[in-house]
Amino acid sequence: MISVLIVDDHEMVRLGVSTFLSVHKHIQVVGQASNGQEGIALAQALRPDVILMDLVMEPIDGILATQTILQQQPDVKIIIVTSFIDDEKVYPAIQSGACGYLLKTTPAPEIVRAIEQVYNGEKIYDASVLEKMNADKQPQKHDELTHRELEVLLLMAQGKSNQEISEELFIALKTVKTHVSNVLMKLEVDDRTQATIYAFKKGLIK
Repeated sequence: MISVLIVDDHEMVRLGVSTFLSVHKHIQVVGQASNGQEGIALAQALRPDVILMDLVMEPIDGILATQTILQQQPDVKIIIVTSFIDDEKVYPAIQSGACGYLLKTTPAPEIVRAIEQVYNGEKIYDASVLEKMNADKQPQKHDELTHRELEVLLLMAQGKSNQEISEELFIALKTVKTHVSNVLMKLEVDDRTQATIYAFKKGLIK
């Protein structure tokens, strides 16, 4: 018997998931929580095998709830079930320790299968999440930059002029201009502004 806790701030979602899981004799829904705070408390009290965790909830969201629960119960399996597929949700959720990431449009039989898989030690991700993860593993344009060119890019992004970069890195102004040209060429951008935008988008600058 696989015990499951459902954490979602929409009652209809909780009831719907609980209903379709109840027809499976090897799965038992042991509790429902309406937010991350309740989820943490119920997880500690009920010790479920698997938790289906929503992301966007108040006062504690699914990411913080996942981190907290896994600190207390490292063996519990948590599957994120959400409507969001953007980077700001996917990567923090995976980094929090969740072993699954599904969308709320996932058919009921696939959610059942996901519960079984994570219970058996596997990880399960929606196809769109896998596609995103695989795309991010591809070589990035900035991987071609030398260490010095990367330094120049970061200083460019700080709004520094060629002269200021020259003084900060103790290199000739002509050398700075060469590095800037190489950076623009390798990143396939036309100017310093586009290079700066690229650096921010890729997380090179916080």
